[in-house]
Amino acid sequence: MRKFSFQIIVLSLCLATTVNAQQIKEIAPGVTRVTVGEVDRFSPYNLLQPKPQVDGMSKLPAAGAIVDPKSIRVELTSRGAVVHIPLGDEEELYGFGLQMNSFKQRGLRRKPIVNDNPLNNVGYTHAPTTFYLSTKGYGIFINTSRYTTFYCGTHKQLSGNKDVNTGAGSGGNSVADLYSKSNTNSGEVIVDIPGARGGDVFIFNGPTLKTALQRYNLFSGGGAMPAIWGLGIQYRMKADSKQPDVYKMAAYFRDNHIPVDVFGLEPKWQTASYSCSYVWSPEYFPTPQELIDRMKAEGIKLNLWEHAYTSPASPIYGALASASGDYKVWNGLVPDFAGVAAPKIFADYHKQTFVDKGISAFKMDECDNSNIGTGGAVWCFPELSQFPSGIDGEQMHQLFGSLYFKTMYDNYKKANRRSYFNIRSLYDFASSFPASLYSDTYEHKEYIRMISNAGFSGLLWSPEVRESANLPELFRRTQTAILSSQTVFNSWYLKNPPWLQINIDKNNRGELLFNAREIESKIKTLLNFRMSFIPYLYTAFAKYNHEGIPPFRALVVDYPEDKATYNVWNEYMIGDNVLAAPLIDSASSRKVYLPKGNWFDYNTNKVYVGGQSYTIETGLDQIPIFIKEGTILPIAKPVEHVESDTKFEITCYVYGPGNASASLFEDDGVTFDFEGGQSNELTLSWQNGKGRISRKGNFKPEKFIIKRWVKI
Repeated sequence: MRKFSFQIIVLSLCLATTVNAQQIKEIAPGVTRVTVGEVDRFSPYNLLQPKPQVDGMSKLPAAGAIVDPKSIRVELTSRGAVVHIPLGDEEELYGFGLQMNSFKQRGLRRKPIVNDNPLNNVGYTHAPTTFYLSTKGYGIFINTSRYTTFYCGTHKQLSGNKDVNTGAGSGGNSVADLYSKSNTNSGEVIVDIPGARGGDVFIFNGPTLKTALQRYNLFSGGGAMPAIWGLGIQYRMKADSKQPDVYKMAAYFRDNHIPVDVFGLEPKWQTASYSCSYVWSPEYFPTPQELIDRMKAEGIKLNLWEHAYTSPASPIYGALASASGDYKVWNGLVPDFAGVAAPKIFADYHKQTFVDKGISAFKMDECDNSNIGTGGAVWCFPELSQFPSGIDGEQMHQLFGSLYFKTMYDNYKKANRRSYFNIRSLYDFASSFPASLYSDTYEHKEYIRMISNAGFSGLLWSPEVRESANLPELFRRTQTAILSSQTVFNSWYLKNPPWLQINIDKNNRGELLFNAREIESKIKTLLNFRMSFIPYLYTAFAKYNHEGIPPFRALVVDYPEDKATYNVWNEYMIGDNVLAAPLIDSASSRKVYLPKGNWFDYNTNKVYVGGQSYTIETGLDQIPIFIKEGTILPIAKPVEHVESDTKFEITCYVYGPGNASASLFEDDGVTFDFEGGQSNELTLSWQNGKGRISRKGNFKPEKFIIKRWVKI
């Protein structure tokens, strides 16, 4: 009897695990694909991956085989697929999307599921990715849109070896002993993909963490290239603003010479918002074309808030009825953006009604599987939903934001107009999307960490400014916003700009601070810096587009040989030469770690020797950045808004002794003509105490005018 039971157990184990032949193929320079079993039809690679920039990938250093594809093991079980990926003792891991609560990922269990609630640091986030990077110099992408769990060096399968040491230790029986245990020494990452019938793994080989990240971004179509006006200031109006309120606010900005490029209109511009009608409210905006035209004359672009759940009051409701999921949200249809019909219906209506009429961008909300609501309400469709294309609710949740964005942005691409969106959720292969993520969370520390984390996953993040507990906090949040991918003041519940009154009730009653004009002047100083910074920042985005280097990235990306950078999440690089060190809340000083080399404090020009930490004080109206020695920093005379014909009058600041060089990317800033060669590379050089300029390309007229040189 015992022998028979043993045979049954062995037989059941054999049935539970299937081993299929491994298919290994190099699919792009430095990118190897390892496939076992059946690839999901609704995978990110099938639905989201654009045409790779193979030329750019070919120019990267030779990768070598940092990860042997044959060392990746895939098990197919009755549960789904399990992928085993080797992990060395000295490796640190980063990525998994817009993680809010963690930076280094080794030793953690990550479950990158789209949700606006971080839930005790399990990996939930607005923008999850199934991509991670290693300090050894490679990246791993798991091609799935299923809810997936990564065990990042926390466990190791016994496989018959009962002596495996996972670093958990032994002995002890106290609470202190319990919390001293750590599973961080396992020699593999284990990926659990329930429901999958195969494992599909992409290896992005370096040879450094930075080049591995470049390969991923170039494979994703190259980095985002937003419209140049999107790098200015965005101000979002109070949710119940009416057309005269918009005119009044425009007059306030222009009369006081405060820079602004974009006004955002919140939910009540529509006749119905939850779910959406996509119809102008005749009560709030009776003459929308007049509004668009008048704002255009003021140099202000309009950005409309919406989400994709379509109201019965919408003109496209009937057409979408047969091209949507089988569950509603707020009594609105959920379009099947994974199919063919729904994207066309949705896009065509928005093109005719908004894009062709002059609307410049959209803020796309509620695509993040939100479960933060009054009384724990769930603001989403269930995972068990079914859609006409065949995709289920679980996979649709992961892909929804990205598919929604592609549907909307294609209108602008077809019209040869660039834009810069706001969006609540994205997924894998989003590097080329000119859309900055945002959140209803408001923890300043998390906002800064998310800037660094976004750079590991081809994402852009906007730490918008809403209210503040005190004036120093308002300034610190503003500093962070101007040193991010998109500078946004979201006054959706404020009648007046937050710098005129930080108290919400008093703000909405029109009771301004006694020193409101003084505060306004200091905020204006910060906003003017952002406008002065646009030529440098725009060039950093061009480098992202052409070479895959994120414009905002953690220090470890540029300095992987410096282990002191491995846990620095509250500083980040902007482009190649500027290090940002924002202050949190109302702090007056902070400790700053500077990597090797010499660094200049932007505010004082004091030189600091890298490789160590310093306590630095930064004023409320100063800019918390450090400039690398050997940099030529182009700072423009601030403009109040940016147009295609805007000319930037630039002063070149040269930091440090000796010669130096830099470049600027120049095009019209608003079309895709640069992809056909309509652009210039402006080379700046400092040699023997003199500045020189050369311009290569065929774009005219010139946008960047070098006025003077200053040696620091």
